[in-house]
Amino acid sequence: MQTDLLPPPADGRVRVMLTLPFAGPLDYLVPPALATARPGDIVTVPLGRRTETGVIWDATSSLPPEFMPPPQKEVPASRLKPVAARLDLPPLPAQLRQFVDWVAAYTLSPPGMVLAMALRANALAAPPRPASGWVAASPLPTGLRLTPPRQKVLDAVSASPLSTGDLARQARVSTAVIRGLAQAGALNAVEITPPPPFATPDPAHCPPQLGGEQAQVAAELRARVTEDAFSITLLEGVTGSGKTEIYMEAIAACLDAGRQALVLLPEIALSAQWTGRFGRRFGAEPALWHSELGSRLRRLTWRAVADGTARVVVGARSALFLPFDQLGLIIVDEEHETAFKQEDGVTYHARDMAVVRARMSRAPVILVSATPSLESLANVGAGRYRHLRLTARHGNATMPEVQTLDMRADPPERGLFLSPVLTGAINDAIGRGEQAMLFLNRRGYAPLTLCRTCGHRMQCPNCTAWLVEHRARHILTCHHCGYDEPIPQTCPKCADTDSLTPIGPGVERITEEARATFPDARILVMASDTLNGPAATAAAVERISRREVDLVIGTQIVAKGWHFAHLTLVGIVDADLGLGGGDLRASERTVQLLHQVAGRAGRAEAPGRVLLQSYVPDHPVMQALVSGDFASFMQQEAEQRRPGFWPPYGRLAALIVSADTPDAADMTARALGQNAPQLDGVQVLGPAPAPLAILRGRHRHRLLLRARRNIAVQPIVREWLSRVRPERGARIDVDIDPVSFL
Repeated sequence: MQTDLLPPPADGRVRVMLTLPFAGPLDYLVPPALATARPGDIVTVPLGRRTETGVIWDATSSLPPEFMPPPQKEVPASRLKPVAARLDLPPLPAQLRQFVDWVAAYTLSPPGMVLAMALRANALAAPPRPASGWVAASPLPTGLRLTPPRQKVLDAVSASPLSTGDLARQARVSTAVIRGLAQAGALNAVEITPPPPFATPDPAHCPPQLGGEQAQVAAELRARVTEDAFSITLLEGVTGSGKTEIYMEAIAACLDAGRQALVLLPEIALSAQWTGRFGRRFGAEPALWHSELGSRLRRLTWRAVADGTARVVVGARSALFLPFDQLGLIIVDEEHETAFKQEDGVTYHARDMAVVRARMSRAPVILVSATPSLESLANVGAGRYRHLRLTARHGNATMPEVQTLDMRADPPERGLFLSPVLTGAINDAIGRGEQAMLFLNRRGYAPLTLCRTCGHRMQCPNCTAWLVEHRARHILTCHHCGYDEPIPQTCPKCADTDSLTPIGPGVERITEEARATFPDARILVMASDTLNGPAATAAAVERISRREVDLVIGTQIVAKGWHFAHLTLVGIVDADLGLGGGDLRASERTVQLLHQVAGRAGRAEAPGRVLLQSYVPDHPVMQALVSGDFASFMQQEAEQRRPGFWPPYGRLAALIVSADTPDAADMTARALGQNAPQLDGVQVLGPAPAPLAILRGRHRHRLLLRARRNIAVQPIVREWLSRVRPERGARIDVDIDPVSFL
């Protein structure tokens, strides 16, 4: 029900949700001057001695009973303060308000902090004042003296109004001539309406020529959109099968229906190549939404989404909280990516929340991947998701040949990290005029620095993590808290000089080895340290596409959907990286990542080859990559998780205790353990020190609640937390459906 149309209560009481960590909305009175205020209106209200921005909230909630927070005590009307003002902003749609409530209840987060993601401060600033311009008076004043310069001015404004500066330049006169005409009454001042910030995409601009299974899948996706109803479709296609071009046909159907579309990408770096494809298909650029937008563009985009002039938005996970009112389609590209999980603040998974947002908007959602998550595959098996497959690459391209290099049989030379077999293959590829890629998912020069004399290891003072050497910047840095220090000349412990040595390779070290091994090769490094934003990424991609690069060396940023027609060889430097540790998804993530990287090879006419350097070539992950049998591997993963009710066949909720002192963290964690719920189908693991026992100077413990899939964990966790009072300086964070276990 669209509660926007409901009148305020007879007693003038309204609920206002503030972007603060309160348990729910606060009550205020509506003054007579704001008698027309409705739910969704953005207002300012007094709070103590300051003024805060909030949204008039709905009087009733649409949440299911198990998600309902505890009722709040009603404040007497005599103690309520009046709403201060209503802002000149589009109201927050009812669907978005319901979505905020749902996300808050599901993640056990304060609803005001979820609302803060929808009400970005720089998006709510007042719009710029309209520019003023000039038009010719009609009729012109009697007796007006028309000199040649004056006539040029009148001719210039005959088509459309122009500002003083633009008019002077176009007519090639001084501004004094314009002022004289205005004083004589021959020019009238008008406001110049700015053009829309985003051009309207044209669904018929350049439709692709599709055939076979591509045409069938595209028709199926268009049908889902034209149903004008909620549905979930998993689009699975091998790398290079044209998934992007195909789901753009669903966007075209959405535009034809007069509704808005949202596309979520896991990395904003992907937006450069994606928007290029979009522009070629639709003849216009989409609206972008991510953290690197400037304040002005963020404000324009927010308003354009609210008024519907932004027809297609592509963005990071936070784009889910934009004020769409006519949302007709959501696409989650690379749906398996863990980058869709927000770990700080409100912890939510954008893929899962996209399904919720689509349901509330009665819109279809399409989840896209070459290597779908086990969660999505389980939903397909349960009949909750439709499943569409693309089994072949587009055109004449074929899937690359994948081989393992047993590093025990073909080890690199001492002090190096590339097998002679791999270096030989790179030389051959470059010699044929083709491009090659080396992948290592580890930033910096080396992950560990130690003293050869005393064995001291350089560790972060704020975290239980080793400092990573970044030789190009001459620093040691912590990738968890951002701490850095210059690389010392002497060991901090034994004071021996020049005894510190790097252990293991990072992408910088591989680059150093590659420059020495291939001195004539043109090398490009693609990592978050070297590519600062979408513009730098677009420039790098353009260099590769123009064949100005022979060898690409990169971290996981190179795995995401790039199409390089002349890249035929991919070498995985350390295929075993990521298999260790206690993460239940380690094997699944490794298969997905390496399969994506491998998919960069051979995407055009020339066949591709992938070489995996591994010390465990018989590992199921390596065997799955070599055989290309992703389905069988995921079935094995499912069989391992199902008996213990591990996701997706059970539910998890993590409680992370952090405190300034180890005693406060330990005592709070023990209190949680002693008060753990004792319920059938529910098990609590822990408390135990977190793998990152100290993070950003805070001591950490973890507890993990595991439940059968038919049990809602939120009310259990909420009641559990109510029985424990954290020690002074301690905090308990809740992560529903955790992805990281650090």
